[in-house]
Amino acid sequence: MFRSRRSLLVRQLWKQRCITSNRGQGEGAPPNPEDLHNALRPAVHQLFKKLKDEHLWQLSEAVKSRGRWDCGCIWLPWEVRAGKQVLPPQVLLCRLYRWPDLRTNAELKSLSHCQNFWRRSGEGTTICCNPYHLSRLAAPEVAISFGSKVKSCRTVLSRVPLTEEESDFYNVRGLQDTTLSRGSIQDGHWCKLAYWEHRTRVGRLYSVTEPSVDIFHDLPKASGFCLGFLGSGPSNEIVRRTRKKIGQGLVLSNEQGDVWVYNRSEHPIFINSPTLATAPARGQPVHKVLPGFSIKVFDAEQAAHLLGCYDLGDGPCDPHSVRISFAKGWGAYYSRQFITSCPCWLEILLSTPDIVCAPY
Repeated sequence: MFRSRRSLLVRQLWKQRCITSNRGQGEGAPPNPEDLHNALRPAVHQLFKKLKDEHLWQLSEAVKSRGRWDCGCIWLPWEVRAGKQVLPPQVLLCRLYRWPDLRTNAELKSLSHCQNFWRRSGEGTTICCNPYHLSRLAAPEVAISFGSKVKSCRTVLSRVPLTEEESDFYNVRGLQDTTLSRGSIQDGHWCKLAYWEHRTRVGRLYSVTEPSVDIFHDLPKASGFCLGFLGSGPSNEIVRRTRKKIGQGLVLSNEQGDVWVYNRSEHPIFINSPTLATAPARGQPVHKVLPGFSIKVFDAEQAAHLLGCYDLGDGPCDPHSVRISFAKGWGAYYSRQFITSCPCWLEILLSTPDIVCAPY
């Protein structure tokens, strides 16, 4: 009886594999996911045989929920062999259920709620291979205009300077609403979060004291900054539609002073951060980050060279503030020229000691 239930579960897991074509990192069209899966089939079945019954059940729950709730770590030996092919199990399962075009383990990053994240390199003989305990490192996409159409590119960074209107907004209101209320690490939090709808801040500042925080609109079994509970509900139809797209939102984590964002929603997010800019660039790039990808939005070492608030050419920039728009991009190649035109966006105000914010 137990053997038949296990066989049924294995068949279900194979049927649940990802068959949606993902955009590859290289040139040309991505390979057919079905062809990739058929090539992996011997290794996949070897992996399933190595999984204990409880881990097989955990994997099934993780795949069904698509990461909407945490099913715990799923432990396997470091390598799974199928004939002459040897693959890390986490790469194998991520190819099967999330990214058929994934190539190597170097493209993956463990999330902070996974035990792998806290283990030293080379420690132990097993590794967690839960595909939803992993993110894919982002090759940031930035919009580029071709005539009347907007396309995306992974290698060219579009410089999106602050407009005069946006500069005025941050000169007059930004320093009052952010810098003066930021606080310091001594206050017990490492950042504060401000949620905006167009030019209106909704709700109070949210202080973050834990190493990581979930920011979401709708996520069962989760705690953190729930945007769905803020206010009495937007009256603007565009805001209402965008709020629904936030879904599982993102994970914000402080990793030894650097700050990472993991996009766990089903829609892209758009990020602006001074430490993502290529110095000495004029203007600030806006990075598009696809679902399932992670990106370092704040580099502590790079930020140490950015003293106070400095001028990027078209307005002041706070080197300890990050802005993220949900689902909607902004900048020179979008209909929205600046983030205050975006329906739903987030401001991350990092707590840093002894910062004096005064433009040159």
